[in-house]
Amino acid sequence: MTPGSLRDDVPGRFPGFQVLGQAGAWDDVTRAVVLSRVGPQPPLRFFTEIEAAAATALFDRLLDQHPGDRVPVTALVDRRLADGQTDGWHYDTMPPDEEAWRRSLAALDDAAREVYGAALADCGEEQQSHLLAHVKDGAGPWRGFDRPQLWSLWTRYACTAFYSHPDAWNEIGFAGPAYPRGYKNLGVDRLEPFEVKDARPGDVPRVEAHG
Repeated sequence: MTPGSLRDDVPGRFPGFQVLGQAGAWDDVTRAVVLSRVGPQPPLRFFTEIEAAAATALFDRLLDQHPGDRVPVTALVDRRLADGQTDGWHYDTMPPDEEAWRRSLAALDDAAREVYGAALADCGEEQQSHLLAHVKDGAGPWRGFDRPQLWSLWTRYACTAFYSHPDAWNEIGFAGPAYPRGYKNLGVDRLEPFEVKDARPGDVPRVEAHG
């Protein structure tokens, strides 16, 4: 895998940058929190195995992840739901997040079986993408859910988990928590000694639409 990139086929924007090299500058509590997201994750406490398989397929398509370059988003979301760490709000036409996750993952598996004859995790990536595009872009409610509100639930949790992980920080050149170290070189393009210059400034990634 290219240093500073989560994909083997994409050159890193911040070559050689490794945020965990800054772990010594963090306080003990911060360091423990960040390092708990790295390496083997503890057993699931919220998702069942069937739900976790559907969640992983969902997150992989939302984030364009693949085996071998995967941030453990399912495990991080599982931990958050098990600990009751929601956003602190939900749409009044949606059930609480914990219930919404269980119901929506079951609905994805049901829809996948109806269309492709297999659970979502057992479908091909293209099939998964088409099914999710239908959920996002179709008309009217989907399986009892408001489509934009359900999409918001999925993407909020997916992105929060993904961008809490050091591998994602490496990809965007984020040097991690500033406490207690702080910053001294304030201003545009004024890098700290531990930061790495963007190797591809102005390069906007191409986004493929599915559907």
